[in-house]
Amino acid sequence: MDFRDTEQEAAFRAEVRAWLRETLTDAWFDMSDPGPRDPDRDEELRRWWQRTLHDSGWAGLTWPVEYGGRGGTLVQQVIFNEEAARARAPEPINIIGMYMAGPTILAWGTEEHKRRYLPPLLSGEEIWCQGFSEPDAGSDLNVRMRAVRDGDDYVVTGQKVWTSYGHLADYCILVTRSDPDAPKYTGFTYLLADMAAEGVSVRPLVQITGQAEFNEIFFDDVRIPVANRLGDEGQGWQVAMTTLLHERGTLGASLQVGSRITLDRLVDLIGKLGVADDPAVRERIAGFQLDVEALRLTNLRAITKMERGLPGPEGSMSKLLWERVQQAMGEYAMELLGTAGQVLEGESGVDEGRWAQTYLRGRGHSIEAGTTEILKNIIAERVLGLPRSR
Repeated sequence: MDFRDTEQEAAFRAEVRAWLRETLTDAWFDMSDPGPRDPDRDEELRRWWQRTLHDSGWAGLTWPVEYGGRGGTLVQQVIFNEEAARARAPEPINIIGMYMAGPTILAWGTEEHKRRYLPPLLSGEEIWCQGFSEPDAGSDLNVRMRAVRDGDDYVVTGQKVWTSYGHLADYCILVTRSDPDAPKYTGFTYLLADMAAEGVSVRPLVQITGQAEFNEIFFDDVRIPVANRLGDEGQGWQVAMTTLLHERGTLGASLQVGSRITLDRLVDLIGKLGVADDPAVRERIAGFQLDVEALRLTNLRAITKMERGLPGPEGSMSKLLWERVQQAMGEYAMELLGTAGQVLEGESGVDEGRWAQTYLRGRGHSIEAGTTEILKNIIAERVLGLPRSR
């Protein structure tokens, strides 16, 4: 593969770079630092960024124009991600919608679904969350939430957990069990749930960072129209696999932006600490640079398969590498800072506790978007061709 830009790609990169430079004119908008900040301010800024991307035609860059997208190519999306990382651009508020719900609706939704849900999803008018994991199940997707058909509705009862942005969401992509007697990976039905419906309640979960990014959501005899179903009744497992492949592929491709930003921040920290000439420090930074570049190249490998249809198992490889390098960079920053790195809030001498936040939040990377163990099994079976573990 020739990684050099074509003439058209170079022109597109220049356009993106100029737009980012013009738009991100105030350091106040630099959301790449996960340091202590007001959650309300965080939400406001990320909503602003989502609207800005949409109004300027950058949200849904590869999506069809008729559904609010730009009709661009995956290569253009990669270029945009690379330039966004270089500019330390914020993360949009609706990442579950853009990278998981939206691609699933595009693949499985009716024309009515696409025209109803996709434009407000891209603009950030409607925020989405993911209702997959349940208590005592996690990545195994052992669904017990019941969906009982009653005329033109499903009556849904049960609980989901680890629901990112559930406290902000307007809609939820929801996997339910419509046939309790079916084998483990059958009898699922995939629904688009209105979070404002009667019987839906949300309970935020406070994390080790002190923030409440995750949530429990409860459905108590919630009526969801049959018209809100993706795929046929009992076909929810296949639809859910589309979502999960995009979670580790489409969303995974955007993770490289975060890793690049974290590495750049780490280089900034080394400069502040005055240890940039230490050979041991330079060796560690070189190792992180190799990992981040490997992550970028793995994502580029996945482009070919994504252009032919769904993402492949490369997404699992990217996610596994991403979680390891993110955690390692956070740990190394804490090592460099010493006791000053333990401060979560206020003046700690360097970066005001931002690296403590990075380090603590990194614990969740081994669980979200598939546990480390699940990802290793996928890579072993689907990439290396080893026998199934069970």
